Amino acid sequence: MANYPRKPRGCPVAVREEYSQRLSFTCGRCDLRTTSPSVRFMGRRVYLSVVLMLVSPPEGASARALRDQLRIAAVTLKRWRQWWREVFPLTSFWQSVGERFMPPVTIERLPHSLLERFEASTMTDRLAHALRFIAPLSTRVVAS
Repeated sequence: MANYPRKPRGCPVAVREEYSQRLSFTCGRCDLRTTSPSVRFMGRRVYLSVVLMLVSPPEGASARALRDQLRIAAVTLKRWRQWWREVFPLTSFWQSVGERFMPPVTIERLPHSLLERFEASTMTDRLAHALRFIAPLSTRVVAS
């Protein structure tokens, strides 16, 4: 194991220690580090993936309340929304899987419109499905 230390933001104090590392592995032969897809963090971001999903929908009272409770700056939220609407749709990941959804995911409503496409009995399960789905975005792809 060769985990990256993290200071997770948007994380309740009760579980902060549990999320203080980004899990990765080191090859026993060559010492190369490999970071597996994760539902904890998206890439090098310090906020938890679940926070990126829950707080990024269009501004509303519930999103504002959650943002305030987790102490997320308005400028950070604006950057996340821009990422979901402008960068995410252009990723090779989304380009390869976006057409699987019928009806199509509404880009202007991401990530909420993506969450709506996963059927589950609870929002927690729906969120877990969506996070597993986008987990490939949590690693950096290195060209061979």
